[in-house]
Amino acid sequence: MPLIETVPLGETVDKPVAGELDRSRMPRHIGIIMDGNGRWARRRGFPRVEGHRRGERTVKEIVRACGELGIEYLTLYTFSAENWRRPEDEVRALMGLLEIVARREIQELHRSGVRLRVLGRVHDLPPNLQQLLIHGVELTRENKGLTLSLALNYGGRAEIVDAARKLASKVARGILQPEDINEESLARELYAPDMPDPDLVIRTGGEVRLSNFLLWQAAYSEIWVTDVLWPDFGRAELAEGIRSFQSRERRFGGVN
Repeated sequence: MPLIETVPLGETVDKPVAGELDRSRMPRHIGIIMDGNGRWARRRGFPRVEGHRRGERTVKEIVRACGELGIEYLTLYTFSAENWRRPEDEVRALMGLLEIVARREIQELHRSGVRLRVLGRVHDLPPNLQQLLIHGVELTRENKGLTLSLALNYGGRAEIVDAARKLASKVARGILQPEDINEESLARELYAPDMPDPDLVIRTGGEVRLSNFLLWQAAYSEIWVTDVLWPDFGRAELAEGIRSFQSRERRFGGVN
């Protein structure tokens, strides 16, 4: 089975989300690169922001499905550090949409036992959105269900740079010696050091690249790519991705 498997549009099978899944070999952590909102809207003659609105419905369905499957961690690539380069009106509309969604959904996440986390340089987001996210993180901190992490103003390289800066500061203050820096010490300075690495990274929209998503953590993740655009992604596609994961032999550089 190849490391990266692509599934052409139209070849997914409409099955229940748990159909044919081995509950003893479920991925503990799934990361999703939610791609294709703009293309979904353009193909239908809609403005790009309409694709983001439709993609929000997919987020709700996939969060619910992962909770039902007993997935412990779900990380969604929501807004990358590079997305600021998009047209100003699209970025403004997307920030507004994120604020609306946060206001509407945080209480529902809390009632469902979901723990919310945010990964990225949150301090650069609009103040109102920052406050809502901080409130959501604090409100759901003790929840024991699915941990939902939103990668917002996130970049994998930026995360590693931020971790390196923290280590450099410790060395400058005499707290840490340079020779004591290793993979474990750097990993402790990442945005969510207690979060396990993703077992499975799913990318929608057909592009076969990580796009700066969880670069450190995804070193040994299995990758599954589908041509299905994010607004059309559903339980059947999620199940296909998990089935693909379960069919693979994970060696982590060794030999079985």
